[in-house]
Amino acid sequence: MKNIEPIPFNVPCMVGTEIKHIADAVSVNHKLSGDGPFTKRCTDFFETRYAPARALLTTSCTDALELAALLLNIGPNDEVIVPSFTFVSSANAFALRGAKLVFVDSRDDEPNVSADRILEAMTPRTKAIVVVHYAGFACAMERILAIAEAHGVPVVEDAAQAIESFYFGRRLGTLGHLGTLSFHETKNLVCGEGGLILINRPEFMERAEIIREKGTNRSAFFRGQVAKYSWVALGSSFLPSELNAAYLFGQLEAIDQIQARRIAIWNRYFENLQELPKHGLANLPCVPEGATVNGHLFYLTCADLATRTGLIDHLKQAKVMATFHYVSLHSSGYFSELHDGRPLPNCDRFSSTLVRLPLYYSLSDDQVDYVSAQVLGFFGLK
Repeated sequence: MKNIEPIPFNVPCMVGTEIKHIADAVSVNHKLSGDGPFTKRCTDFFETRYAPARALLTTSCTDALELAALLLNIGPNDEVIVPSFTFVSSANAFALRGAKLVFVDSRDDEPNVSADRILEAMTPRTKAIVVVHYAGFACAMERILAIAEAHGVPVVEDAAQAIESFYFGRRLGTLGHLGTLSFHETKNLVCGEGGLILINRPEFMERAEIIREKGTNRSAFFRGQVAKYSWVALGSSFLPSELNAAYLFGQLEAIDQIQARRIAIWNRYFENLQELPKHGLANLPCVPEGATVNGHLFYLTCADLATRTGLIDHLKQAKVMATFHYVSLHSSGYFSELHDGRPLPNCDRFSSTLVRLPLYYSLSDDQVDYVSAQVLGFFGLK
């Protein structure tokens, strides 16, 4: 064990062209602020690959969600349905607009939100439904979209973890009214901090550009649609730096290579750890019907909190950094007294039992096998 190099939970992806693109932004294009040549290249990439969605780069997925809340005119006393087992950004974007958050439970068999619980939570005051595709696996979007349509409510897809993942052949982020992606350093494609909003309904496009550009019609001006630009609505600055876009474009050029490697790592873990569910020791990820694996993260669920804690400690001793995931938002320090009291047992269970293993582009097969062996060893399956 002394000769084993520590295996971190994450190493940000770099394929080799990113630094050259950044240098070009600085020395060739002489453009560092937002919406320069590299931003346009990234936008064109997504609008081609994710058609017919329109795409706008943002400073983060959090900002993309906040932009979505503004586009939907979320305000005080509006109810927004949100999964409790998610990162705080999924909820915070709507709470900032004064919305009443209605947290709902996960499914029995996976951390994704339950469509049945969404239906139960619908009221005449529901203004939006937020879904999160956990670990890159699609929620039951056909059912959720049907519920939303029946009630005349828009759906926002938080697809921060779900780039290049599909639901019955359609890319996640393009199914709801609005979708958001993340390029945080822990995601499949990275630029340090960055995000994207996918506009899947044309009626949102003009306002999205205006809100993103500090409330001005600057984008229309540069297209020659108006003689000058001015302040036309409330907005903010959601434009990422060209340096971030330049790094991201290097990743987009290698997207198939990056995805292939991450999926191979995920599949190797899945094959290596098959004995765990066979012996009833832990559960491996459940891939929902119609969903695909995008290699974002690999998790397993233990029998209880004590087992999860013991496994993480065991891996730490073996120089492997594994970690749990979310504390369910309904039970968080900020929100617990505001929660409406409905029990969310599946969220509580995943909060206590789920553990994530290292998964990143440069992780080697030998490292995957070592981590797998340590997991099996903890459960007595060496």
